[in-house]
Amino acid sequence: MKSKIVNYTLSLVTIVSIMLFTGCAEKRQATHLLLGASPWKFAEMPALSTLSPENQKATFSGASDSSSFTIKLKVNFKTQKSARSILNIPGILSVKSFQHNAKDRKYQNYPAYPMPDGSVPVLEATLRLYFPAEPQGKDMPVGIPLGMLEKPEGVHEVVLHFSGVRWTLYVDNELLDNDFALGYPKWGKQNTWEIDSSLVSKAEIFFPGIEPQKVVLETPRISPEIQYWTPAGHNTWVGDVATFYHQGRYHIFYLFDRRGHESKFGKGAHYFEHLSTIDFKTWTEHDAATPIEEQWETFGTGTPFLFDNKLCLSYGLHTTRIYPKEQTMLPLQWDYYNKHGVTGSFRYDTIPGYPAGSTYSISEDGISKFKKTKILFHPCENPSVYTNPEGHLRMLANYGAKGTWESKSIDGGWKSVNEAFPPGGDCTFFFRWGNYDYVIGGFTGFWSKLASASEDKFVDGVKAGLDFYNGMNVPAVTEINDGRFLLAGWIPMAGWGGALTIHEMIQSPEGRIGTKWMEEIIPATQKERSLSIEIKETSTFATGSSSSFLLTFDVEPGTDLNGKMAALLLGANAEDQACEVQISPSVKKAQYGNGQTRNFSGAEKSLREGGSTNAARNYAIDNMAGTDKPFKVRMIVKYVDKFGGSLIDTEIAGQRTMIVFRPNLKVEKLLLRSEKTGIKNVRISALKN
Repeated sequence: MKSKIVNYTLSLVTIVSIMLFTGCAEKRQATHLLLGASPWKFAEMPALSTLSPENQKATFSGASDSSSFTIKLKVNFKTQKSARSILNIPGILSVKSFQHNAKDRKYQNYPAYPMPDGSVPVLEATLRLYFPAEPQGKDMPVGIPLGMLEKPEGVHEVVLHFSGVRWTLYVDNELLDNDFALGYPKWGKQNTWEIDSSLVSKAEIFFPGIEPQKVVLETPRISPEIQYWTPAGHNTWVGDVATFYHQGRYHIFYLFDRRGHESKFGKGAHYFEHLSTIDFKTWTEHDAATPIEEQWETFGTGTPFLFDNKLCLSYGLHTTRIYPKEQTMLPLQWDYYNKHGVTGSFRYDTIPGYPAGSTYSISEDGISKFKKTKILFHPCENPSVYTNPEGHLRMLANYGAKGTWESKSIDGGWKSVNEAFPPGGDCTFFFRWGNYDYVIGGFTGFWSKLASASEDKFVDGVKAGLDFYNGMNVPAVTEINDGRFLLAGWIPMAGWGGALTIHEMIQSPEGRIGTKWMEEIIPATQKERSLSIEIKETSTFATGSSSSFLLTFDVEPGTDLNGKMAALLLGANAEDQACEVQISPSVKKAQYGNGQTRNFSGAEKSLREGGSTNAARNYAIDNMAGTDKPFKVRMIVKYVDKFGGSLIDTEIAGQRTMIVFRPNLKVEKLLLRSEKTGIKNVRISALKN
């Protein structure tokens, strides 16, 4: 596999050596993520049926609709323009190779790995599943662009495995795509299957399936960088993020997303994966905290918290995406609450009906190894559980409920203590910083008050233009060591998923919050070069050999309220998809807009004015601090084929950040212009990774 897929494997001894060599030069240390990914192996077993060039078609019996199954294939991939049928089981399974539209990123994002000539040949296996809502059956494809293979052409071992919960594609022992089943195939008493012997030298089918076993690696695989990270693969993204700091370790739980929420026939099939670090330089990927183990499971956002000295993770069961509310356990929970005034505690594996609502898992070692309690404690489907500074167990209810709730135990007994706040529907989080309390929503809501003030004194910061939304979706806030606070979220690239982003927060004495880059995780760069000492007229520069780079410059604000400057990021087609970062220092406003080579872009709206920061496309921020005197601007532009565009992260005066994603933009040129505002010391350096 290419390094883009499995990244690259480094010796742990090498990492330690690098860290020792760099000593105290923390900014120069590389950031790495130690991956849990490894090859998989399938035990050798007698096949139910085998095909070969001499026996290209056969029938078999004994297949059960609810049974797992495994198919092993030896396939010789060839570059070809026409579609080819590799294997076919009529009414059950079709395996094909074909040329995919290089501009079509919908659903599978196959153009993430084009061939050198720009073409996108694909291997795809489609399984037809039947379930009550789809009596005619529905096709579930898994597939890969062949460009992600180290050697796309030639013989490869392909394994297709249906476990009853997962439908997975392996190539050369690597898990490269999967989906989560809803329903089962309809096998007949006699089933016919056949292969194209010009492509397939051997095919075997096994009932029940052979459960794959992970190969234990002596040296873990490593992914460089954590900032702007996405899981390995062509259609894999970071969804909602929940963070926690416990015993010197920073935890990131994120909803693993394939296909931008389109897995499990559009039901999402999200679940929490888990990363952590003790120094923000070396990160570890742990086993999934809440793996999907049943067909009805698809999870919603929650929060990590401590209860009874145990590290716990709350989350919602979004079962109503699949089954009507009446078929779930939500009516039972609401009936209990309406009768008793507090929520009940229900062990969902002992009660008829589909589980839905709030549940939690507990870490067995205080770091990872989470185990599901299978206890429903509240009917809301996005629980934000936390222990407030006074030591009370609380929850902000989202999606399916609203308000603030309190309980002496996580296992039920929750009562409403503020029915109206927060209003619900969004993913809200509480945190206290010094003398102030804050509640932030997933997309728009932000409230603050003095910690000593009563609960009804929260002030709407969005209406006042004092929010700190910066393009991140469903941001989570966590205090780490030395009184520092971090903001983590995801940048939308593919529906309900994108790249992980982490920024550091700052606070003024008056409680105003801003954001800046976290120095420990700024991506590593190549040697810096100067573009200009001073911009005296509109100037254009080539970015050099890389479309991923760090750009820095100083701004002299001037005194004119009309003063402004802009950095225009241009691709090969000039204004097409161009992005402008515009800053008006005296009016304390900045924005991302559609770039124009002749003029500044038009005004965009801030969140207060009705704009949309969470879309991470065009928007403005206002009431900036630190722009009334000379200040520095830093911009990171990150392009990779998987993104299909450029992520642009801008830090202004070390006090505000704003992030945008520009589909189809690969930056080749910069245009800098100003009006009654000075620009000096323009420097650029390519990113190393």
